[in-house]
Amino acid sequence: MAKKPGVYPVYENQFQVGAESSSLSDIADMESFSVSFDNGVEEWTPMNTEGWIRRLMTAKGMTISVSGKINVGDTGNDYVASKSFKNGRDAEGTFQWTFPDGTKVLIEGAVFNITALGAADSTNVAPLEFDVMSNGKPTITPAI
Repeated sequence: MAKKPGVYPVYENQFQVGAESSSLSDIADMESFSVSFDNGVEEWTPMNTEGWIRRLMTAKGMTISVSGKINVGDTGNDYVASKSFKNGRDAEGTFQWTFPDGTKVLIEGAVFNITALGAADSTNVAPLEFDVMSNGKPTITPAI
């Protein structure tokens, strides 16, 4: 996909999941997402800066929070839901975020933290909500 200039609707972001990067599937019926970065910044105040603090970013983490609806039978949706009762390495998988311009962020060994599974008012469509947490440095492939 070639780079497109200008603004874009949020729905052009796409997410894929799977056990490994060679077998990724889209996730059906996701409605919204947010991204947060956890940054580790080391600070120090040397004598020669006259009291001004120096800083260096020394660590980074990312959490992508996604919410939508359960869609039983959809490969991607079922994959995420299957992490609900897992712990340790079993709660890990591969997650890819594809930007509207074609840039891809691949997180292998991502931690899937399921935060809502099916519980809501009786007349609601059952939700599926989860956080994908980076687990090491992601692979970023720029758009061509």
